[in-house]
Amino acid sequence: MKLLNKTKKELGFIGVFALSTGAVLSSGFFLLPSLAAQMAGPAVILSYLIAGLLLIPPMLCKIELGTAMPKSGGVYYFLDRSLGPMIGTIGGCGIWLALLLKASFALVGMSAYLQIFAPSSMGDSWFTIIALILLILFTGLNILGAKKTAMMQIVFVSILLILLFWFLAIGSIDIVNNYDVKSQNFDNFFKSPSGSGNFLAAAGLVFLSYAGITKVISVAGEIKNPERNLPLGLFMSIGMAIIIYVVGLTVMVGVSGVGYGEGGFITTDAAGMQANYTPVATVASQITGSNTGLYIMGFAGILGFLAVANAGILSASRYPLAMSKDHLLPSFLNQVDKKGTPTVGILVSSTLIGLCIIFLDPLKIAKLASAFQLLMFALLCLSVIVMRETKLDSYDPGFRTPFYPWLQLIGASSCIAIIFIMGWLPVIFSAGIVIAGIIWYLAYGQKRVDRYGAIYHIFERLGRKRFAALDIELRGILKEKGLRKHDPFDEIVATAQFVEASKGSTFKSIVNQASSDLSSLVPVTAQSLEEGFLHGTKVGATPVTGGVALPHLRVDGIQQPLIVIVRSKDGITIDMSDAFGEQHEKESIHAIFFLVSPEDDPSQHLRLLAQLAGHVEQEKFMSTWLDAKNGQELKEILLRDDHFVSLHIQKGMPAGSLVDAPIYSLGFPEGCLVVLVHRRGHMVVPRGSTILEEGDQLTIIGDERGIRALKQQFDMT
Repeated sequence: MKLLNKTKKELGFIGVFALSTGAVLSSGFFLLPSLAAQMAGPAVILSYLIAGLLLIPPMLCKIELGTAMPKSGGVYYFLDRSLGPMIGTIGGCGIWLALLLKASFALVGMSAYLQIFAPSSMGDSWFTIIALILLILFTGLNILGAKKTAMMQIVFVSILLILLFWFLAIGSIDIVNNYDVKSQNFDNFFKSPSGSGNFLAAAGLVFLSYAGITKVISVAGEIKNPERNLPLGLFMSIGMAIIIYVVGLTVMVGVSGVGYGEGGFITTDAAGMQANYTPVATVASQITGSNTGLYIMGFAGILGFLAVANAGILSASRYPLAMSKDHLLPSFLNQVDKKGTPTVGILVSSTLIGLCIIFLDPLKIAKLASAFQLLMFALLCLSVIVMRETKLDSYDPGFRTPFYPWLQLIGASSCIAIIFIMGWLPVIFSAGIVIAGIIWYLAYGQKRVDRYGAIYHIFERLGRKRFAALDIELRGILKEKGLRKHDPFDEIVATAQFVEASKGSTFKSIVNQASSDLSSLVPVTAQSLEEGFLHGTKVGATPVTGGVALPHLRVDGIQQPLIVIVRSKDGITIDMSDAFGEQHEKESIHAIFFLVSPEDDPSQHLRLLAQLAGHVEQEKFMSTWLDAKNGQELKEILLRDDHFVSLHIQKGMPAGSLVDAPIYSLGFPEGCLVVLVHRRGHMVVPRGSTILEEGDQLTIIGDERGIRALKQQFDMT
C-alpha cells in the first residue's frame, strides 16, 4: 500500500451537518436529562437553553480558526499555531484522550438502551462484547474513508432526526390536549424534587452535551469549501441541537413531571434511589400508553450513541496524524493510504478505545475529561485574540467572530467558571493532563520542533522572537483554500494587458515596460512601481516557482486589482525566493505576472497571488503556456474551467446563429460576460455594439451556473 501524508477533501455541507449533529444528540438527550432534572427541577429546560447559549462564543471562535486554518487536527493545530507547540502538545494529547473516552462512553453508554431489547438475564459482559464488535465495525468503516464514514453518519442522523421530531410532535400534542393537568408539572419551576434547585449547576452538567458539535473541525482539512460548509453546517447543527434539547426537555417535564418513580422521569423507583438512564424512552411509553414508544425511542437512543461513536473515531484519529506531521508524536502515525485515509491513526485510536472499554470505566472518566475540553475551549477563545492581534495579512478566516474581543473574553470566562462549578475532581484531572503534556513535550517534542506560535508576532513589538514560518504556512493554506466567491480573479485575468517579451529582454526591462503599462491605470508613477517590483525581488518577497515569477505590490487609490501578463519563450534569468515557503536557485523564467492590488485588502491580494501560484503546480502548465498561439489562449489557461467558456463563431455550428449579431443582443445567461474577441489574429475590445463575424473566437466569463447554462445552450457539455 502506497503511503502518503495528505488527506483528501471529501466532506460537503451535508457531511459536516451529519457529523456535528450526530456527535451531540446522544447522552445529553437520552441519558442526562434525569440527572439534570434532579438538580434543577422543571428549570432543567432553562439549564439546557443556557448551556446551548454558552457554547456559542467558543463555537464561533472554533469556526473562525477552522476557516482560517482548515487543517486536520482541529484544536491541536489551532493552539499550536497560535500559542506555541507546548500548548499545542497539551491540547492535542488531552483532546485526543477526551475523544477516545467519549467514543468509549458512547459504545458503553448505549447499554442502557440495549437493555430495553435484551433479555433480563443478559449480563454486563455481553454488552462489553457488543461494544467491541461495534468498535471493530466502525473502525473498518473509517478505514474506507471520511466520505464513507459521513455517508453512514447521514443515515444515522436522518433516521434519528425523524424519530426525535416524532417524539417532539406527539409529546407537544399530548401536553396541549391535556393542558389543565400537564401544566401543573411546570409549577415550582425552580424547585427540584429534593426541595432546592440549582439550574446553573445543571447547566454546567449539560454544557458538555453540546461540546461534541465542534468535533467535525478536527477533520477541517477534509472539508470541501470549508469557508462555506464549515460555518453553515455548524450553525445548522447548533440551532437543531438547541431546538431538540429545549423542546425535548419541555416535553419530558410536561408529560411526566420531575418526581420520582411514576411521578416523573428522574428515577425508576419512588424512593429516588435508582436513576433512570432511559428517560426519553420512559416518557415516550407514557405518551403512547404502551411499549411502542419505549421501543421506538429505545432504538433512537441506540442510533444516537452509534452516531457519536462513529464521529468520535473519525475525529480522534486526526489528532495523532496532525501531531506526528509536526514531529510531536512518532513518525509512523504520519501516514495516510492512497485514498487519503489516516489508517494508522484510526487503528491506534480504535485500539485505545477498545482498551478503555475493557479496562476502564468510561462513564466516569469521560465526565472528568470534559473539564479539560472546557479548558481547551477557553484557550481557543484566547487563540482568536492572539491571531487577530498578530496583524498577519495571511490570517484570512472566511468567518470572523463578531463583537471582538468581548465575545472571546466572555467565552473564555464562561468555560473557566463552568470547570469550577463541576467540582475539584475534574480540575485535578485536567491539571494532571496538563502536567503530562508538558512532560511529553519537554522529553520528546522540544528537541524535534523549531517553531513558535503566533503569539510571538505580538511580542515582536517588544523586540522578542518572531516565527516568520507561520506566515509562510498560512500563505500555503490560502493556496489550498482557493478564491472566495467575490474575488475578481477571472475578470482581472480576462482584462489584463499582455506582453510578449522579445528575445534578449532582461527582467529589468520587462519590469520597466509593465510599470509603464500599469501607471496609466493607477495613481502611481511608473518609476515608483518599478522601484517597488525590483525591491520586492531584491528582498525575496517575489514568489518564483516552476518557471513563473509573481512580482506584486499593494497601492493606495485603486478599487480593483490589476495584472500584466508577460511571456518569454526564450526565458529570462532571475534569482528570487518563493513566498510560499521554498527557496530557488537562478532559473529560466517564461511567465511573469505583475499583480497590483488595493492597499486596504491585503487578504484578497494574497488569495489572488496564491491562485496564480497554484496554476504553476498543474500538470503540463509550462508546455501549454509555451505552446499557446496568442494572448487569448494564454489567458484561458489561467481562467478557472467552471468560470469561463471559449466559443467559436462558425456557420453550421451551434454558435453559427451569432454571426452578424451585436454583442448586446446575444441573450447569454445572467452573469455571463464577453471579455475577449479574437478576430483574424488580432484582439478586439468587445463592446455592446460590436458585430460578431464568422471565425471570431469569444472568451466568456461568468459564475458557475451561468457558464453551465451557456455550455448547454451551445451543446458544449
